[in-house]
Amino acid sequence: MGGWAIAVHGGAGVDPNLPAERQEKAKQLLTRCLNIGISALRSSLPAIDVVELVVRELETDPIFNSGRGSALTANGTVEMEASIMDGDGRRCGAVSGITTVKNPISLARLVMEKSPHSYLAFSGAEEFAKQQGVEMADNDYFITEDNVGMLKLAKEANTILYDYRIPAVGLESCAAAVESPIHMNGLPISVYAPETVGCVVVDSQGRCAAATSTGGLMNKMTGRIGDSPLIGAGTYAGERCGVSCTGEGEAIIRGTLARDVAAVMEYKELGLQDAVDYVIKKRLDKGFAGLIAVSNKGEVAYGFNCNGMFRGCATEDGFMEVGIWE
Repeated sequence: MGGWAIAVHGGAGVDPNLPAERQEKAKQLLTRCLNIGISALRSSLPAIDVVELVVRELETDPIFNSGRGSALTANGTVEMEASIMDGDGRRCGAVSGITTVKNPISLARLVMEKSPHSYLAFSGAEEFAKQQGVEMADNDYFITEDNVGMLKLAKEANTILYDYRIPAVGLESCAAAVESPIHMNGLPISVYAPETVGCVVVDSQGRCAAATSTGGLMNKMTGRIGDSPLIGAGTYAGERCGVSCTGEGEAIIRGTLARDVAAVMEYKELGLQDAVDYVIKKRLDKGFAGLIAVSNKGEVAYGFNCNGMFRGCATEDGFMEVGIWE
C-alpha cells in the first residue's frame, strides 16, 4: 500500500470562455473540498466516510450541479441522483428522482446501509428519506437564479444542455467554442449550465470508495436517469480502484465506464493511469466524458476527452493539484 489518495471533480466539458472569476470560484471550492478530505484521511477516517463527507460539501455549494444548484428539468424542477460504493465488500447504494433531500449522497449511503436494496428512486426514495429522518427542503431551495436563466436559454434553443455547453447549431465539441461576450435573446452567456460532482478515495488501509452526485442535464425530460446513480457506469469501487465519472451520461452508460477501468486493471493488468487512458480512448465511442480514479496502491489519476474538467487531487506524500484545463 502506498498511503492515502483523494480526487474530486466538478464536471467535464468546460466553456473555454468561462469568466476568470467563475474559474477561480470553482477552484477555490475544489481546494476546500480536497482539504476537508485530507483532514479526514489524516484523522484515519475510512474511505467511505471521506467520499460522503466531501460530496456533501459539493452538494451544499451551488457552484456545481448537485444538491443546491442542480440542473432543472423541462418542467423547471430539480430531480437529483447519486450513488456511493465501498470497495471493501463492494457494497453500494443509489438514489434517483430526489426532489427534497438536501444531501442525496447521504441518502444513497443510507440505502446501502439501512435498506435491503441497492437502489431506490422517486417516491420510494423520498419516503425512505422521511423514514430515516434525513434533512429535507422544498424544491425551491435547490433552484438558483443562474439555472433558471440557463433553462430559459435551453428552451429557446430547443435543446438539452450537456456540461457547460452553450446552445448553438452544429455544436460538435464537448464545450462551446464561442466568441465572448455573447447574447441570446437578450440574455448574456455569463450563465452556465452546471455539471456533476464526484469524489474517490483510497485510505491508509488500502480501502477504495467512490461517490457521485448530480442534478442531471439542463432541460432534461422528467424521469430521465443518467449515469451518476448507476453502479458500474458513473460510479464504481472495488479492491483495486475507485472511479467517478462525469460528462455525457448516455455515453458513459453505454461504455460502463467506471467498471471498465477496474476491469482492464484486472484483466489486462494495466496500471491506474494507463487504465484510465485506455477507457477514455476506447470506450466512449463518440461521447465526451471524464473521470477521476484512485488505486489501492495510493495512486491517483484522471482523464477526459473534452475541453476541460474541474478536478483536484492529492496524495499522502504531499502532492496536490487543482485544475480545469489539460
